[in-house]
Amino acid sequence: MKPATSTPKKFSFLVDAARTLGAADAKVIRASDIVVENRVPLKCRAGCIGYGKKLTCPPHVPTPDEFRKVLSEYRFALLVKFISPAHADPEVICSIYKYWLDPEAPADRKEQAARFWKDHFDGTGAFAPMMLELERTAFNAGNPFALAFVNGSCRLCESCNVKGGICLHPTQARIPEHAVGVNMVKTAEKAGMPIRFPVQGHPELMALLLID
Repeated sequence: MKPATSTPKKFSFLVDAARTLGAADAKVIRASDIVVENRVPLKCRAGCIGYGKKLTCPPHVPTPDEFRKVLSEYRFALLVKFISPAHADPEVICSIYKYWLDPEAPADRKEQAARFWKDHFDGTGAFAPMMLELERTAFNAGNPFALAFVNGSCRLCESCNVKGGICLHPTQARIPEHAVGVNMVKTAEKAGMPIRFPVQGHPELMALLLID
């Protein structure tokens, strides 16, 4: 049997594939190095307008404790970094949701926030399909339980079928890491791929692919 330290090398093709698809960086990490915290989904409940409105978001997804059990059955994961093309003035990015959603926000700040989100959504729409392609690549290479997680909530449907309780696009919809408790800032730092936070310039986004 090969030493455990050499095992990630067999996944180097996924690192190459991620970069070819347009990722800024990618690295194979141990699944045990993924930081899962109970407090992370609380931010979804307290600060996200999508909470409860999508089947890929809390409270419709596994809890951190449930995800820890799932994660314990994997040995490795692919950590992928993307760069958003969106850019906002530091004075705007620090309160981006407020300026975007608050009807009382100054008109110029509201316009800048709206432009930021348009550029962000337009420019990051390909990131989830990239992760699905990496999942497919890993699956076809002999990893039947390869599973992608994406950055940001699902955008496949204008209105999610939450009332029906069944996803209309199960082959394409994937769960955001933070929805199940992954602290991506800590995970990225631990992996030697730190992301800037608070956001400076273009946001750096992270995604995960569980591969073994």
